[in-house]
Amino acid sequence: MFTTLIILGLFTVYVINNNVSKPAVQNSALDTVSPTQAVNIQQQKTAPTSQPQTANINASENSTSSSELTSEQVVLQTNKGDIELTLYSKEAPNTVKNFLTKAQNGFYANKIFHRVEDWVIQGGDPLGNGTGGGNMVTELNDKPFVVGSLGVARGGDIKISNDAQFFITKTDASWLNGQYTNFGIVTKGIDVVNKIEIGDKILGITIK
Repeated sequence: MFTTLIILGLFTVYVINNNVSKPAVQNSALDTVSPTQAVNIQQQKTAPTSQPQTANINASENSTSSSELTSEQVVLQTNKGDIELTLYSKEAPNTVKNFLTKAQNGFYANKIFHRVEDWVIQGGDPLGNGTGGGNMVTELNDKPFVVGSLGVARGGDIKISNDAQFFITKTDASWLNGQYTNFGIVTKGIDVVNKIEIGDKILGITIK
C-alpha cells in the first residue's frame, strides 16, 4: 500500500511538471487586421485616399484628339443639383485631359460620392467604396486648396494618384497644398457641394 502511494505521488508530480513546461497558446486574433479593416484604417488616418488595384500608370485610358480636350469649363451634374467647375489645364494638363476624356465617354455617369465629411466630398470610384480606379502620375502645382478646390485622391505614394477618384473641398484645406493634384475650382454650386451625402449620385459631367 505504501509503495502504491509513492508511485501515485511520483506520477502526479510528473503530470504537473509536464503541463507547466508547455508554452501557452497565444491568441493572435486581436493582433490581426483583415484587408478590409486595413483599408478603413488608412482612410481614417489620411486625407482623400484610394487603393488603386493596378500598378500601371496611365495618363489616360482613352484616346481623344486634343481639339476635343481644350475646354476648361464643365458642369458636374448630381442628384442634388449642378456644380460648375473651371479646370486648371495649364497647371495639371494630363489630369485635366484624363478627367475630360472620362467625362466625355460617360465614365462618371451613375458613380456615387462614397466619402463625405465636414470638409470634403469624394467620388468617381468605379467600385463605389474608395478602392477602385487605376493609377496616373501626380501633377503637383502651386494652386492652393481653398473652398471648392477640385483634387485627385491618391494612396501613400505622393508620385502616384488615382485616375478616377476626385474630391472637392468644402473648407480651406491648405494642409493639402503641394501634396495632392489640384486641377480645378468650383465657380458655381458650392451650395450643392454642401448638400451632398454619402451615396448621392453623379448623373454625368457636361463639357461646356
